[in-house]
Amino acid sequence: MINVLFFARYRELLGCDRLELAWQDDWRSVADIRDHLVRRGEPWTVLSEPTIMCAINQNMCQLDSSVAAGDELAFFPLVTGG
Repeated sequence: MINVLFFARYRELLGCDRLELAWQDDWRSVADIRDHLVRRGEPWTVLSEPTIMCAINQNMCQLDSSVAAGDELAFFPLVTGG
């Protein structure tokens, strides 16, 4: 199992703030899980934005970062402020 959280605009566009996904043995990276979700079609394609940010277990990471069953994965859009 992996818990996936969505924040800000992603949460609003997807209509959910979290998903629990059954772990798949071929998942190695954040990108694998993101691609799995994007393949669902609209509105999930929003996760293919090049500026997407992610975190594993509340630590910032990159799309090529390794994931494991039991991790918490979060996706959120690039945030700017002033």
